[in-house]
Amino acid sequence: MSTQSNMEESNKYDILKLDNQLCFSLYVCSKEIIRRYKPLLDPYDLTYTGYIIMMALWEEDNITIKALGKKLYLDSGTLTPLLKKMEAQGYINRNRSKDDERNVYISLTEKGKKMKEKALCIPEQMICLLKLDPKKGMQLIEELKKIIRILSEADNENTVDQK
Repeated sequence: MSTQSNMEESNKYDILKLDNQLCFSLYVCSKEIIRRYKPLLDPYDLTYTGYIIMMALWEEDNITIKALGKKLYLDSGTLTPLLKKMEAQGYINRNRSKDDERNVYISLTEKGKKMKEKALCIPEQMICLLKLDPKKGMQLIEELKKIIRILSEADNENTVDQK
């Protein structure tokens, strides 16, 4: 094989390199950022998932597990054990709907509401840690939201197609 052929063969497979994969970069970045949250959340005995549950409830309190799961892209099998733990910690209450026993509503306790004030410093600490310009950070968030929207729309189209 000639050198030219070897180069073409090598370039042909460049698309399969980890460093060329958006999904791999997102995976590693997400994993590393979540790991950096641990020392910030440990004083409150919260995991990162517990923290995003709290943020969702600070935005909209007293919502169903189904609505919470949709907002956080988590299924009830993942949420239920976390919510039980958070209830035992005194952050939330779980209450069955009087109208429909199948619906369980999640609401913040006083402790959960007070946690919001304590959590104000967490995003600031993460921004400092990441050394990311706030404007560029917001641009990145908007780009990621576009990707999420595109993928969600594709999922919705596939669901309609399968019916």
